[in-house]
Amino acid sequence: MGGVAWAGLGANLGLTAAAVAVLMAGVVLWVARGGPAVVIDTVWGAGFALVAVVGWVASAGDGDGALRAVVTVLTVVWGLRLAVHLHRRNHGKGEDPRYEDLFARHDGGRVRVTALWVCLPQAVILWFVSLPVQVAQYVTIEPAWWLVGLGVAVWAVGLVFEAVGDWQLARFKADPGNRGRIMDRGLWRYTRHPNYFGDACVWWGLWLCACVTWPGAATVLSPLLMTFFLARGTGKPLTEKRMADRPGYAEYVERTSGFVPLPPRQRSISGSG
Repeated sequence: MGGVAWAGLGANLGLTAAAVAVLMAGVVLWVARGGPAVVIDTVWGAGFALVAVVGWVASAGDGDGALRAVVTVLTVVWGLRLAVHLHRRNHGKGEDPRYEDLFARHDGGRVRVTALWVCLPQAVILWFVSLPVQVAQYVTIEPAWWLVGLGVAVWAVGLVFEAVGDWQLARFKADPGNRGRIMDRGLWRYTRHPNYFGDACVWWGLWLCACVTWPGAATVLSPLLMTFFLARGTGKPLTEKRMADRPGYAEYVERTSGFVPLPPRQRSISGSG
């Protein structure tokens, strides 16, 4: 019904939920042994790759083989790239101020706060956002390949923005001469958050791949939720709050799009016209 192997998908939803739970339990154990909770940043990307691999293995014989391969590879490539990037960025730097602030605001100790305020919400969001991939792996009809191709194209745009944006920022920060300056070059000239914009595109692309059936299209809340968190929730707003007091940042905000890449705005000249 609806071009989806419902029995297999139902079982898979339970399997992936269990896999995510085990992964997050590992994070709690890591913190209990004295590790920094910032490891969750690495686990976030790796968790999506894990869900995709579990679904790919479980859906063998149920879903369209080519579509299963496409959405699995796209998710694993994106997830592992993000995991490796964040691991390199955070390695050896101790605890992230975001989590130190979280520990300070909630009682119960590091382990309990990590479990309830870090791992639990991220596990639920990770599993929910990955629904388009899970549904696409159980499609039983011949997919509309033009739609899958469109999804792959949107995914590719997203990966380029995210990966290139991260690379450009890392190079900028590595130059001591840029200390205290605002990154406004490359992709960062057109959007203040090319990595977040790219992340959103990746998930809209994967959703398009799932849209070959109506159950896949019905998972639209997954990319919407991811986009909300990136643009309005814990992504862009928190980053900009930390940046607000830096010299030149207000001017950067004035001339540069906050999310969707656009040509830089020209500053208005007082008294003109």
